[in-house]
Amino acid sequence: MSFALSELHWSSAAETAAKIADAWRQEAGPGGAIVIFDENDIREESCGGLESLATGVPFSGHSVVRYASITKHIFAAMALRHDDKIGLDDRLGSHLPGLRGSMADVTVGRALDMTGGLPDVRDTLSLLGLSVHTATEAQPILDFLDSLGELNFPAGQEISYSNTGYRLIEAALKNKGLLFDEMVQERISRPLGIAFRAPELWFDPVPDLVPGYWRSEHGWQLGNAGLHLSASGSLTGSAHDLAIWLQALLGNRGPGAGWLERLSAPRYLTDGRPTQYGLGLAWSQIGGNRLVGHGGAHAGYKNYFLIDPQRRAGVALVSNREDTLPSGLALQVMAALLGEALPARSTRIPDGLYAAEEGPFWLEMKDGAATFLGAGETLYEGEDGWSVSLSAHMPMRLRWTGGAVEGEIGHATRRFVPVRPDDCLSRVQGHWVCRAYHSDFEIRGDRLEMGIGPARTSAPLSSLGGNRLLMDGKDGPWTKRSSLVFKGNRVGLFLNRSRVIQFERAA
Repeated sequence: MSFALSELHWSSAAETAAKIADAWRQEAGPGGAIVIFDENDIREESCGGLESLATGVPFSGHSVVRYASITKHIFAAMALRHDDKIGLDDRLGSHLPGLRGSMADVTVGRALDMTGGLPDVRDTLSLLGLSVHTATEAQPILDFLDSLGELNFPAGQEISYSNTGYRLIEAALKNKGLLFDEMVQERISRPLGIAFRAPELWFDPVPDLVPGYWRSEHGWQLGNAGLHLSASGSLTGSAHDLAIWLQALLGNRGPGAGWLERLSAPRYLTDGRPTQYGLGLAWSQIGGNRLVGHGGAHAGYKNYFLIDPQRRAGVALVSNREDTLPSGLALQVMAALLGEALPARSTRIPDGLYAAEEGPFWLEMKDGAATFLGAGETLYEGEDGWSVSLSAHMPMRLRWTGGAVEGEIGHATRRFVPVRPDDCLSRVQGHWVCRAYHSDFEIRGDRLEMGIGPARTSAPLSSLGGNRLLMDGKDGPWTKRSSLVFKGNRVGLFLNRSRVIQFERAA
């Protein structure tokens, strides 16, 4: 079925984008750009705020940002170009012999489609006490992953976002002489005349890169991150650069020919159920319209794009401010373009803190926003009393039964009941260590203390019941809300993206 571009509501989309940009402009802080396009032309552009608080230069469609995880579909395309060297059904261990245990058995396809259960590096390091600001390099991180071996869950049984698969496959390709940045320059940047670049370190100079900002109690602060970037999120470019690449995908031409269909093709769990996450691209829906896109977040940068493959039109939003909610804003613009209304936010589930009967799993509901193991999504009104997320990488389908929250998160069955606190805190006071990674923490009263010298942090603890605690911590611009599950003299620390770290009581 073909759709005429004249059916689209360009002026309504432009008005919606302008309201978003005007809010940035009026604040006179960091800002962003929103570009609305079809397969051939940029139809509308709205910009607001500043690309630099130091120089006062306004943000424009040519301001260069860190795309973060928008990188993923482009890296997946680069990997698939070399299927003579690496295939989707290959075991990771066949290309990276240092990997061990169940991690080595994850296939390349599952590592890319978020069903592999691979612990996310950044979240795992944060559980060991490494700040987002701590500098790390590629090989030590790979050595660290080699030592882990375990998965968050058996591969293929659920979907949960992780950057690790992209890092590992990039390392495998690098061992074969294929460098991501060189592939991007040869295959995309030069043919399209755009300025995509893929630096490996946050501190590598990138021409025209604007700083990212996050708001602390002291005001706007420069964003920075020490983790080696990897092809999970290293790409940089402008809103215009991103739109030009997406036009090539929509138009099925040049460097984009054939890739939209391949990257967005259905992927499946081991039980045969389809997911809505492909290879670096995620499906969502507004009314009867199926859209595909992806977001990206680095410290101080928030971005998102959505495209309609049938109407061959889309929106790209980039920003250099941490408080941007890019997926929701992109959905607003696309809804206006399509003449559709977004579903209503769901508040059917009572606000409060809930926990599974056992295990590390907890859920907090607050004004229609659901936070599961520290990762959050907005819930919308679904059919037959269900509350659903519009996220492919963190799908939620939940309902209140009168005594429990039941449904699915990440396609895995979940059930939560209101938290019933116990006296766990009084029984776990003292010193806990993870000898394998030279990490430790102290529980004193209702606080968890971790780190050394002036970098030592302190975070409040509260009971989840069932010998479990919830820690409400901070890591630079981000919250770090992890659960602690105690079994005798051992304790596991859990975030949604990392469920493999164990400590034991110090002798």
